[in-house]
Amino acid sequence: MAHYQSEFLHVLDERGFLHQCTDYAALDALAASHALTGYIGFDATARSLHVGSLIQIMMLHWLQQTGHRPIALMGGGTTKVGDPTGKDTQRALLADADIRANLESIRGVFAKFLRFGPGPTDAIMADNDEWLSRLGYVEFLRDYGTEFTINRMLSFESVKMRLERESPLTFLEFNYMLMQAYDFHELYRRYGCRLQMGGSDQWGNIVNGVELCRRKDGVEVFGLTTPLLTTASGRKMGKTESGAVWLNADMYSAYDYWQYWRNVEDADVGTLLARFTTLPMAEVRRLAALGGAEINEAKKILASEATRWIHGEAAAAAAAETARRTFEEGAAGADLPTHALASATLAAGYPLFDAFLAAGLVSSKSEARRHLAAHALRVNNEVVGTDRPLTTADLKDGAIKLSVGRKKHALIRPQ
Repeated sequence: MAHYQSEFLHVLDERGFLHQCTDYAALDALAASHALTGYIGFDATARSLHVGSLIQIMMLHWLQQTGHRPIALMGGGTTKVGDPTGKDTQRALLADADIRANLESIRGVFAKFLRFGPGPTDAIMADNDEWLSRLGYVEFLRDYGTEFTINRMLSFESVKMRLERESPLTFLEFNYMLMQAYDFHELYRRYGCRLQMGGSDQWGNIVNGVELCRRKDGVEVFGLTTPLLTTASGRKMGKTESGAVWLNADMYSAYDYWQYWRNVEDADVGTLLARFTTLPMAEVRRLAALGGAEINEAKKILASEATRWIHGEAAAAAAAETARRTFEEGAAGADLPTHALASATLAAGYPLFDAFLAAGLVSSKSEARRHLAAHALRVNNEVVGTDRPLTTADLKDGAIKLSVGRKKHALIRPQ
């Protein structure tokens, strides 16, 4: 681990956030001597951000906690274009009304991690649509298009990947990196912003912004990236077999969120505790060093800490208790995901695979069929051996507990 003068870089380094920087020494010196303003951009391609965005949100959190000012930049303008980074095809273009609705939906999560207000280190929420949609096309090309060369832009990984795979890269998408660079220039002019952060896949776009600020504003600004968020086995974090792990509480239940973190791979526990909790690093290292069955206690702490951020203390505690009752007592915890079913439908016999599909435990009937063949489907903790319908005879305490393996559970409750 490198030695940094600034608390900001020291904390990020100790917690595993650092990957690339345009100039570590100069950024360190600036952060050690001045309150720094830094930003990360978030496009509004869905109603919620997912767990994959958490590493960026935590960087803004630590920027503020170490005495600096974070900007959460909403991509109201850039979402209209779509970031081509990491994509084989163009993103679906959203209507302006959909983008506005998505922006309103995702804004709330930032208040859980950042302190907003008028103070010198209080967070700012900006929207790049405020300036990007006002740019005149010819004027923009004349004033800024001359600062970018096609030769350089073709060297960026996001462009090279599409060209090598012979996947079309539209001129609209090609402009995305110019727009992101302009954001940095605009944020410097408005707020004195000197730092842009992001995932390592954004390095080319960030460097463009650094160079534009140097040419247009005559100032040294900085780019800083994190490693891409992957598990020890190489899978991208933020998604499960059933879809994205959303941060909006109304799109992903507290219990499911708690379970997502509880079920991480053993080898990832230390990394995730460091990046996604504020536990002291001495405690993180102690928990990460636990062996055997004890590592499960570390996972429970990770799950509760992570869930507290998004759903609050009470919901995190309730999710932990539901999990304890479900796994340790075999009971049907009250907070398990629940699917309501008409009593008449259950009385007539509800197809088994339909029940597991409706409860969200499988993504298709074919998946349910595979689990049945592997003896992984359970009804009220008992392995199901045949494809038979659920009936009122399966009710226990007013509900039917469905399980896939020993980790995924839900209730069917008649109404």
